[in-house]
Amino acid sequence: MNWQKLTKHNYYTEPVEFIHAGGLVEQSEYNRLYENTNNLTHPVWQEFDQKYKTGFQLKDDITEIDLNREVVALWFFRERSDTTPSPDIDIGGRIFTYNDNVTILTMCKNIEIKEKKKKYLRRPFIQLDMSKEKFDKICKRFRKN
Repeated sequence: MNWQKLTKHNYYTEPVEFIHAGGLVEQSEYNRLYENTNNLTHPVWQEFDQKYKTGFQLKDDITEIDLNREVVALWFFRERSDTTPSPDIDIGGRIFTYNDNVTILTMCKNIEIKEKKKKYLRRPFIQLDMSKEKFDKICKRFRKN
């Protein structure tokens, strides 16, 4: 993830501290990874792992977020054939839509998935392994002194 692409417009403090950003991975790289979400041992995923040096798990549905992590770090892989209305993601009272190639980082555990009328079969995402120290380092340049 290219954290240097983040701007102050991606950083929020209300109602809780979090980052919401699209395109932290170039679209061409995202597309190659998306095409191989059924095979995490594929060379494109191995390259991703070596390039960014962050652990991760692929999960099949947005409702499988592990809230027991120190930092909840999510990167969404919406299926191209999914034409149903996207579920909303409520982070401490702030609502965002589940979209492809979007990343959310937060220490907030108050995350709820708000379903629309129809649920698509697979709504994949990557949950990144991130420490509080890494999260603080990313947020540091946006925090007021």
